[in-house]
Amino acid sequence: MPGWLAPVGLLLATGALLGVSTNLAKLAVGAGLPPLAFLTWSTAGAALLVGAVVARRGALPRLDRTTLTYFVVAALVSVAAPNLLFFSAIAHVGAGFVALCIAFPPLLTYLGALALRAERFDALRATGVGLALAGAAALAWAKLRTPDAPATWIAAALAGPVLLAAGNLYRSLRWPPGARPDSLAPGMLGAAALLLLACGLLPGASLRVDLAEPRQILLVLLQAVVVGGMYLLYFRLQGCGGPVIVSLLGAIGAVVGVPVAVLLLGEAVPPALGPAGALIAAGVALVTWRAMRAGRR
Repeated sequence: MPGWLAPVGLLLATGALLGVSTNLAKLAVGAGLPPLAFLTWSTAGAALLVGAVVARRGALPRLDRTTLTYFVVAALVSVAAPNLLFFSAIAHVGAGFVALCIAFPPLLTYLGALALRAERFDALRATGVGLALAGAAALAWAKLRTPDAPATWIAAALAGPVLLAAGNLYRSLRWPPGARPDSLAPGMLGAAALLLLACGLLPGASLRVDLAEPRQILLVLLQAVVVGGMYLLYFRLQGCGGPVIVSLLGAIGAVVGVPVAVLLLGEAVPPALGPAGALIAAGVALVTWRAMRAGRR
């Protein structure tokens, strides 16, 4: 078996689950599930699923001040806050637009790494970032120009990738010494579930799932399995594929998520998808190609 086959297979599977997750959130909205309730209970279920798998492997981390702080901060910026923004925005901007937004975090992470001097400036990668961000700007501008455009929710959807990029940088810079990647997943998901539960105490928030409605229960369980499976595959991918392959996850998620939203959920094709998608694809390709060349040196 070629050495590249396993990481590519894991990349496609993980990215597909990422794209499916955004569309399940759209179905949850249609089923009458509040975004907070859907995200909270599915995240809690994913934490239990991943925790059981990691415990069976004997890889649970030692709990101390460092790991607990890591879990809470990583959960806030990597899981709870961005996904709450995404899932809340879906009802207003559509799953297709949100699916496209998940392609941006690797590019924003690169900009953050430059700002923190964690990575050297490279003209080709910077060009790629510029092209992709131009595509994102074109997409957002076209969306804003549609009749009755929900500007607040468009901004919320575009803020999600910024938080995810911040989470990528935080996890890299504050990684607990000696911790295995898969050992940290249950704690991060569990902390995210607790943060979301706390949000349920805010005025007007709802964590209610109608137990008399089988569709709501099924969607929560399905999302828990999708998110849990995605994180388990993600950490395997991280181990065998490296950061360059992992950086393509958002693009794969968008490639899967947008067609599903259009073909199966009946959403309109996002405005300016053609030119914006071409700019984003070119940007991702340049950033990735340069990183691959650097990795072979």
